[in-house]
Amino acid sequence: MEYTVSEKAFSNRDVYIGNFKGILPHGNGNYTWSDGTAYEGDWEEGKMTGKGKLIWTSGAQYSGDFSGGYLHGYGIFTGCDGSFYQGSWRMNIQHGMGKKQYCNSDIYEGSWKEGVHEGSGRYSWNSGNAYIGSWKGGKMCGRGIMKWANGDLFNGFWLNGLRDGSGVYRFADGGYYFGTWSRGLKDGKGTFYPVGTKHPSLKKWCSSLDYCNDGTSLSGLLNSEESRAQPSVKRSFSEKLSFSGLLRNSSRISHKAMSLDKNWTHCDPSREFIRYDSLCTLSHASEEGQPEAQDNSSVYEREYMQGVLIKERASNHTEISRKSKQRNKIAVMQEKRSCIDIFGAHSRSYYLMLNLQLGIRYTVGKITPVPVREVRSSDFGDRARIRMYFPRKGSQFTPPHYSVDFYWKDYCPMVFRNLREMFKLDAAEYMMSICGDDGLRELSSPGKSGSIFYLSHDDRFVIKTLRKTELKVLLKMLPSYYCHVGEHENTLITKIFGLHRITLKGGKKVRFMVMGNMFCTELRIHRRYDLKGSSIGRSTNKDKVDENTTLKDLDLKFEFHMDKLLRESLFKQISLDCMFLQSQQIIDYSLLLGLHFIVPENLKAISQPPGTMHNHENLATGDGVTSSQGELLIPPKGLLLVTHEPGSVSTAPGPHIRGSTLKAYSLGDKEVDLLLPGTGRLRVQLGVNMPAHANLKLLQDEVDSTEVELFEFYDVVLYMGIIDILQEYNVKKKVEHAYKSLQFDPQSISAVEPKLYAKRFINFLEKVFPDPP
Repeated sequence: MEYTVSEKAFSNRDVYIGNFKGILPHGNGNYTWSDGTAYEGDWEEGKMTGKGKLIWTSGAQYSGDFSGGYLHGYGIFTGCDGSFYQGSWRMNIQHGMGKKQYCNSDIYEGSWKEGVHEGSGRYSWNSGNAYIGSWKGGKMCGRGIMKWANGDLFNGFWLNGLRDGSGVYRFADGGYYFGTWSRGLKDGKGTFYPVGTKHPSLKKWCSSLDYCNDGTSLSGLLNSEESRAQPSVKRSFSEKLSFSGLLRNSSRISHKAMSLDKNWTHCDPSREFIRYDSLCTLSHASEEGQPEAQDNSSVYEREYMQGVLIKERASNHTEISRKSKQRNKIAVMQEKRSCIDIFGAHSRSYYLMLNLQLGIRYTVGKITPVPVREVRSSDFGDRARIRMYFPRKGSQFTPPHYSVDFYWKDYCPMVFRNLREMFKLDAAEYMMSICGDDGLRELSSPGKSGSIFYLSHDDRFVIKTLRKTELKVLLKMLPSYYCHVGEHENTLITKIFGLHRITLKGGKKVRFMVMGNMFCTELRIHRRYDLKGSSIGRSTNKDKVDENTTLKDLDLKFEFHMDKLLRESLFKQISLDCMFLQSQQIIDYSLLLGLHFIVPENLKAISQPPGTMHNHENLATGDGVTSSQGELLIPPKGLLLVTHEPGSVSTAPGPHIRGSTLKAYSLGDKEVDLLLPGTGRLRVQLGVNMPAHANLKLLQDEVDSTEVELFEFYDVVLYMGIIDILQEYNVKKKVEHAYKSLQFDPQSISAVEPKLYAKRFINFLEKVFPDPP
């Protein structure tokens, strides 16, 4: 084909001067639009492709790679407002590695995706603040470090631009706070180390957390203020793709060229990711004026409720160190006595989790295509099993894997398939939750029996290892359990979705069941209690308590006042569930109770950050708060019940999707939702999102305690369920165990009978949840 050089004027006054291939611009040429926008560079069959320079009438210009008429590849863009971007592009959008300086002199260097910050990157504000870490959707999300101009520094986890999760805050004067945050506010337990006190090793603390998405460790930044881990800006040839869209007329080119300039001018990401929520400003403000302690020999174990300090205990550093060492020692001992210590100390969890995922993926995939039908008696029988051998090299039916060879057994697959559908779980989502690439994570505290617990990456499911006796009890009661949960959609009894066994070549076996996580909620669970209605052995050693500790009966210092109808619904179902467990001769079960505290509206002025308290005794004394006595004179008003609107609450599949919406007496016996300030609207179900007022019961022996609970009343959201349902009553074998676990008359064998256990269990809960006045 012969190439010609000529000038062509279009009917809309656009002009092209350069090479043609037939009737299409091809090679090098200049195109000028009627509004003055001009392009000079390479063309390919009517499309801007190759190297070129585009200048808009506004003064903005781009110089770099083009493909198919788009800014695509590596290039430099200078905005009319003075902003500047140098890096990778894909179809007119920043995508890949790049650096941008905004018109207000803020600078971002790092990874981009579809025009927003995504991946690892560093953002420097013109105020002197800087963040380096992970981003998602243009917001700080994941592991990252924020350093403020005043010298304060936070190293920890972020979500939607706010501190959220575990972290450590270093104050400019040398003080440290190790704790947890939620939505930008301190929330949960933590420890404050004033200036001059010895704090835990930052290197060890950082190594216990995850790394950046790209594998870069951030731990060094905590100790090195001058460290700069800036990502380099490189030309990315891997992203140079071809796109369709021939130059059919000049207006098509004009549209593409002008749209980029308009979008760039009116959409400034430096404002967009900050303005999304007024709370986001908290993430760019340091905690100046933190509650300092004057005595440098003491450290302070604290508990916060959405930024409000509600509990504090002064301890010396030696005591804190001793408690930390003791917890580590206990964790090692628990690991040694684990019932699944069969792979070796380090590889055990990895191999077990991999085996679980392989087996569950195989089982669910095999049973799902089977047509849905009612269960039969044979589905509960000894022959209702799926068995498979998983050699490491793979087989005709199984994929190759990196674990050890193992045998897999799935119990009563049709029964549990129907149970999952009864609980409205999608098979694909169930597999992705447990068997997805993100995998499972082991919970830090094994149970007293040596059971190991795993949590799915999305917190929806808990996997627990079982003893052989527990497996037999569950299989025995499974027909009745199936009927009970089918008849009572609001049951509080543990939701069980699968029962499996792994056998290694040496004959060692691991049995486990998959359950719903009753604490799967967007709200942080501040405290957990395992309640049996006993006083013997039912307290927790304070040296063993941390953020994730499940407390016991004697540790509960609250009684909970609920709406009249909510309480009636609760105890009606508890009675039905206890009657079922009694019929199965089950004892020693518990009510697992989770509390989410709500900060009262009149206390938000003293929330953190920003903190204005320079002394731990200097709490606000206005708005009905008297800090010296820890009294809250004005009842909290952080909860609001509203009439239920199905379209206004989340209906996403999960462990709580099944169950009716509860009715409240205070709203005229209507179904209700719970409205939480700053959080959203939650459907109130039995054991899920249940509002209550928690009244603190101050015991006499705690009057002179160094641990101070600062308020007497709290608004709480309750989550609860009945767990540990696999302890079968047996007069000959269980009496001694029951005497130790319950405060019953040892002379009376009937004291441990299921009927009496249920009665005393309910009586105890009636005191925890008393009748409304």
